[in-house]
Amino acid sequence: MKAHDGMYIDGAWRPAAGRDTIPVVNPADEQIIAHVPAGTAEDVDAAVRAARAALPAWAATAPAERAARIAALRDVLVARKDEIAATITAELGAPLPFSQAVHAGAPVLVAGSYAELAASYAELAASYAFEEKVGNSTVYSEPVGVVGAITPWNYPLHQIVAKAAPALAAGCTVVLKPAEDTPLTAQLFAEAVHEAGVPAGVFNLVTGLGPVAGQVLAEHDGVDLVSFTGSTAVGKQIGATAGAAVKRVALELGGKSANVILPSADLAKAVAVGVANVMGNSGQTCSAWTRMLVHTSQYDEAVALAAEAAAKYGDRIGPLVNAKQHARVRGYIEKGVAEGARLVAGGPEAPCEQGYFVSPTVFADVTPEMTIAQEEIFGPVVSLIRYEDEDDALRIANGTVYGLAGAVWAGDEVEAVAFARRMDTGQVDINGGRFNPLAPFGGYKQSGVGRELGSHGLTEYLQTKSLQF
Repeated sequence: MKAHDGMYIDGAWRPAAGRDTIPVVNPADEQIIAHVPAGTAEDVDAAVRAARAALPAWAATAPAERAARIAALRDVLVARKDEIAATITAELGAPLPFSQAVHAGAPVLVAGSYAELAASYAELAASYAFEEKVGNSTVYSEPVGVVGAITPWNYPLHQIVAKAAPALAAGCTVVLKPAEDTPLTAQLFAEAVHEAGVPAGVFNLVTGLGPVAGQVLAEHDGVDLVSFTGSTAVGKQIGATAGAAVKRVALELGGKSANVILPSADLAKAVAVGVANVMGNSGQTCSAWTRMLVHTSQYDEAVALAAEAAAKYGDRIGPLVNAKQHARVRGYIEKGVAEGARLVAGGPEAPCEQGYFVSPTVFADVTPEMTIAQEEIFGPVVSLIRYEDEDDALRIANGTVYGLAGAVWAGDEVEAVAFARRMDTGQVDINGGRFNPLAPFGGYKQSGVGRELGSHGLTEYLQTKSLQF
């Protein structure tokens, strides 16, 4: 696609207020493929004012019509899926088959789920209603207002759709500030919004740097809710900013997920799927199961299986997103070695002379207190940790500041569920459970506040009003 040199504000592409631009780099070959405007406070203010002006009419639009616009948006995403996948591969580095299946495919499912939810609400056929009777009161669910959405680069379209679709379904208007590494995907989404016939001002896009455009958006007094996905450190800053203004937030932050393999599980399958989970998207997934917990009686076998599984990936995974992330992940690998973990696959050496590639890496003899077992690496790195019994496994699984996602494997589903219920984790896959766009996603502890996807994700963008009779 050809990059836009302006911002999408009030239904049209308009020149940026400033002249500064941000280079977009292909992480596979380190070449600049485009430039986009570096948004300023003036750009953000114009976008927020457009969203504020469009809010009354969009909030008053019938849910059935809002659903129709979201369904149209989904259809445009389907029609342009090949262009979307190619764009994500170019600016994120994900292998094209992964971009086609996941990066372009999952957002279609999410957009479709909100089109169906909004339509069913309109028909009063869903379990959730915009209006309900409670005793002598009528309780209304109303849009929270203008949403400032700040999205990450690792799943550039999915994260936009996971915020914009429920916000639009709820009757909110949106100002999006996408990650500076993947702005071309956001521009494609703005084109799709326009093509779907969403009214002017309902969705607005400002590209820019986080500390500039993102911070201004989070602080803007015309924004009613800030929805952010990214690091816990930045999430804390946004939470503090919003708290000072008594402004609502939805935060999906970091993770350090445990993949708990109980002795009764199919060990070979659990290890293979666990390694594949981490290698997908080059490990740049906040819910990746980067800590593999194995009973001491099966530990040596699991280490061998994990090393074998990682070796099969070789050059099948893409690069990391940028030079900073590349250096960060290699630094964590070096830290793991320095702290006494044993490399059984991969390592810090760059496998290619060009591009931000990191070898699929597996560590054995990892102890729970090591840095690589506590901090989010965000790369293709798996740490195998041994445990003595279920209580020990639970202690290790819950022993980080995070609680976003995880996995449990057991020969009996009841056994796996019993363990999962004891985990301080927002979402747990049981024996390789599949992605469900209707299930809520979000974390415990420092992994965030609020939920995305399904009816729970819609609720984040609604506020309640009760009338007493």
